[in-house]
Amino acid sequence: MTSVLFVVSEEGYWGEECIEPLTTLDERGAEITVATPTGEPPVVDERSVDPESVGAETADWVLNVHESDERLNDPEPLAAVDAGDYDAVVFPGGHGTAWDVNQDRDARRLLRESVAGDDGKALVVCHAVGILAFTRDADGGFLVADRSVTGFPNAWEEGIVDEHDRLPDGRKLPYWVEDEVVAAGAEWDAELDADASVTVDGDLVTARGPESSAAAAEAFADELDL
Repeated sequence: MTSVLFVVSEEGYWGEECIEPLTTLDERGAEITVATPTGEPPVVDERSVDPESVGAETADWVLNVHESDERLNDPEPLAAVDAGDYDAVVFPGGHGTAWDVNQDRDARRLLRESVAGDDGKALVVCHAVGILAFTRDADGGFLVADRSVTGFPNAWEEGIVDEHDRLPDGRKLPYWVEDEVVAAGAEWDAELDADASVTVDGDLVTARGPESSAAAAEAFADELDL
């Protein structure tokens, strides 16, 4: 059975970006484990379950899975898991990843190990793509250098943060994903004219944002031959 580790934020994951791949891979027969930085249950970003923002159907679906899924409610701590025990690792997005997952050395270790060998694969979504700007390969270079990726674009961030880079909840966004990932040497294309954006570069799959969640889940399931 294909085993997949989900690395989910305790500071606010975007509901659809986690629940869509989780349920899709589940339905395809994958064995799923959830991990968070400290081992506490992940926190869903309230904006991603706001019916006025995402629609009542999506909000109800995300909340139901978030509250009832035993794996989400009883995660492993990142320091206790090994990428070698899994066939793939998934990093759902959400602004919360900027404060915990993307800065966590064990999360970066899991990403590095999952794409370093011949067998592992990783799916990285939306703001979680920022982890690529902080992850080094075994030789000390940036893991994302010269790799084709998509992710949450500056053009969209401009419509969310204020003039002081503060989010609607008042937190200051510490960095913008596109800026940092491009600075690390990535070949960036968020395909702003497309309804969805998913990029497959070998064992690394990246997705732009919430509306790309379904396409990302299907593409990753195909990559895993599920």
